[in-house]
Amino acid sequence: MTIFQPKLVMIDVDGTLIDSVPDLAYCVDQMMVALNMPLRGEDTVRHWVGNGVPRLVERALTGELDGSPSKEVFDKAYPIFLDLYAQNSSVRSTLYEGVIEGLEYLKSEGYLLGCVTNKAEQFTHPLLKSLGIFDYFGIVISGDTLERKKPDPMPLIHGADFFNVEPNECLMLGDSVSDVKAARAANFQIICMSYGYNHGNNIAHENPDLVIDSMKQLRDYL
Repeated sequence: MTIFQPKLVMIDVDGTLIDSVPDLAYCVDQMMVALNMPLRGEDTVRHWVGNGVPRLVERALTGELDGSPSKEVFDKAYPIFLDLYAQNSSVRSTLYEGVIEGLEYLKSEGYLLGCVTNKAEQFTHPLLKSLGIFDYFGIVISGDTLERKKPDPMPLIHGADFFNVEPNECLMLGDSVSDVKAARAANFQIICMSYGYNHGNNIAHENPDLVIDSMKQLRDYL
């Protein structure tokens, strides 16, 4: 059995700590109503999240994972979504089962903890605070904190530098191919959650170091 011995654990938000899709899907569909365009629904939106709000809006407008709407349409839609999400970032979102137990275990064992997400800070901080987990983290790195975001390794390297820890002493906890790519590029180990938002694909196919079903299981591997 693989046993991890990191000094620092950096944890993703959407699809790892928090099921934020209900709020995101609500905002997507209300945006589509305002634009007189077809609704997308929660099941579809669940396959689109994980790369930040601008990319989600592009996918909603085109109905495609790799879609690219016209600038005119995007520039009209994006502010509508931002206004909606500012009022709905934590109305329907919930912590996944086992998150509090996992965070409490990591805290009790003295691990350094950071949060790293592609979600903008204006949405990340209120969401973490609303669900009562903001104070677990020594640093919160959002999608607009730095020049680049995941899958670029910059946010993870920034986290390691902040805590003065070497990358090979760090562990990423995430749910998507973006997290795996960022971790590999940063020389972090990577554990993925089986329940996340990897565009509907099995995250095990991306060969993380471990896949678990609940953060409760961290005590078995750390």
